[in-house]
Amino acid sequence: MQTFVVAGGCFWCLDAVYRVLRGVTDVVSGYTGGATPDPDYESVCTGRTGHAEAIAVTFDPEIIPAGVILDVFFTLHDPTQLNRQGADVGTQYRSAMFYVDEDQRQLFETARTRAAEWWGEGIVTTIEPLGEYFVAEDYHQDFFAKNPGQGYCMAVALPKVNKIRKSYAQYLLP
Repeated sequence: MQTFVVAGGCFWCLDAVYRVLRGVTDVVSGYTGGATPDPDYESVCTGRTGHAEAIAVTFDPEIIPAGVILDVFFTLHDPTQLNRQGADVGTQYRSAMFYVDEDQRQLFETARTRAAEWWGEGIVTTIEPLGEYFVAEDYHQDFFAKNPGQGYCMAVALPKVNKIRKSYAQYLLP
């Protein structure tokens, strides 16, 4: 099993997308990348903690390759938007990949370079060492599945899930 920690806008969208993929065994929404100890949703939303909304996605690389996990990341959000995704604005919504070792850092750099082939040279995704990862409040875990009719889920998360279903059909759960 491998775990990647990535941030690309609201963690509800990231969580929803990765949960539909075969080989993904766990997705945990949380906060990382900042200096504030023990952040919570309200403090992270202020943009003053330095933390990003992120997910830790654990997967079996024998079922879904690491490169596919990373390509999905670059497909589901716009990595050319600095400190925002659509209407979500602030450093807490930045595009970032958090590595645990040199091997992951290299994988992330390769994926970012590969993504530039379709996004162009404007990618702003940072590659940062993973510091402490703070698990988000329970109500944020698997939010999309628990709240499918919620406005944000319908308007923002669902189109991203559908985009991944179309682009990565061979990796979908049955």
